[in-house]
Parts: sequence; C-alpha cells; structure tokens
Amino acid sequence: MPIQNALAEGVLKILRPLARILLSHGMACGTFTELARRAFVDAAFEQLRREGHRPTVSSVSALTGLSRKETARLRDAAPEEDVSNQQRYSRAIRVISGWVNDPAFLDHEGQPAVLPMEGEFGSFTALVRQYSGDIPPVAMLQILQASNNVEYAGSKVMLRSRAYIPMATPLERIGILGTDVAELVQTIGHNLAAEPERRYFQRKVSNYSLPRAALPAFRDLTTRQSQELLEAYNTWLLQHETDSSEDHANPPAYVAVGIYYHEDSPGEVQS
Repeated sequence: MPIQNALAEGVLKILRPLARILLSHGMACGTFTELARRAFVDAAFEQLRREGHRPTVSSVSALTGLSRKETARLRDAAPEEDVSNQQRYSRAIRVISGWVNDPAFLDHEGQPAVLPMEGEFGSFTALVRQYSGDIPPVAMLQILQASNNVEYAGSKVMLRSRAYIPMATPLERIGILGTDVAELVQTIGHNLAAEPERRYFQRKVSNYSLPRAALPAFRDLTTRQSQELLEAYNTWLLQHETDSSEDHANPPAYVAVGIYYHEDSPGEVQS
C-alpha cells in the first residue's frame, strides 16, 4: 500500500471517533476545517525551524499547499488558549498525590488520613497550600467534590478516590481530550521516526474473542492494577522532581505515562 494511502486510512481511523465527539458537542465541520488549517500552519512553521530553516509565509505555503494569503491569515490569528482548566487539572492531581504520598498527611497505617479542614499542619488547607500553589483551599475542595474525589462532613475532608477524573467539569474533561490524545499521537509520531534504541515505550494488549460476560471482570482487573502502577510511577516522580523552574540553563522536563482501557459496544462501527 502506498504511504499516502496508508496515511489517509490512519487519519480516517483517528478522525471518525473524534468527529463523533465534536458532533455531540455541537462543532460544525467548518470550524474543524479552520482548526485543521491552523494546525498545519503551526506545524509547518515549527518543522522548518527544527530543520534549521528560516520559516516564511512562502515556504510554509509551499509545504502545506495553502495559499500565501491564507497562510498569513492563519499565522496572525490570535491563539484562543485558556490554561486555567489545565492548571486546575494538574494541581488537583498534585494535591491528591501529596495526600497519598506525603507522611504529613497519612494516618498511622500509612493511608491517606481524614484531614481537618483548617489548621497549620496536617490539615486540608495545609495540603492544598503545599501542593496547589495559589488555588484557595475552598476552591480546591469544590473541585475535588465535583469529581467525587473527596467527602466533606463535620469540618473533616476524606479522600474517596485516588484517581482524579473530572465528573462535573465538562471543560476539564474536554481539556483532557486535547492533552492526552495529543501526547499519544506525539509518542507514535516520535516512534515512527526514531531509531529503535530511541523509541518510547508504546504497547497494548487486545483480544477479539473475549465473551461479553467476562468484560466486567477484566475491566475491574485493569482498573485496579493500572491505578496501582500509575501510583507507583507517581511516587517515583515526586521523589525525583526538582524545583528548578527558574534555572533557565537547565529547565525541568515534562514527562507522562498514560494508560487507557477500550472496549467496543455492541453494533459499534469500528474505525
């Protein structure tokens, strides 16, 4: 199969589930097309810089197939980014991680303690101030309540779930779509181009013959073991992280490991 045909087939497999999400949230095809054009222009400018060339409207136009007028328009379009939801997402994870790993917030059995709301030490307020930066403790409590991570009663806060998955915050869930899918695609793109010894770990296990009656048991198994593995990774990361954000000569690196579970629905059209 020619590479262009293989690419087209792969793109359609990616776009079909994405199109279902976009349609269900009211995005028209014209809006998606505009975003796709902008992504091509952004990627072309980045690619030319990475290759040591000085990117121009003409060179990007030649690379993307867009007209120079269209390329210039897209280049000058103001990015519509709101990082507040991304910050809330990552800071909520940091708060839960601190609660699970920091001895100051564990009980005598080494489990996340039930924390008083107020207090200079060993309280939910102290936890939030230590791990979430400038987000007010009450705001963080509301975030974690909305995602069913904590229970608040009698001025006490109890951790109910260690996995932060926003439930009542649609903007954050859509933000996860953009972040996590982008990271997976970037990893696959890296592995397509990298030498074998420089490829990132990328594996999956699948089976087309599992009885549907066995799905709940397998789902429970993967949820439990995957959560345990991610918590082990997170503990290692917390032990090795640096506070060198102001060291411009040696900026810290961003790293992520993601695990997903997928099962088809009866009658679902496979991509």
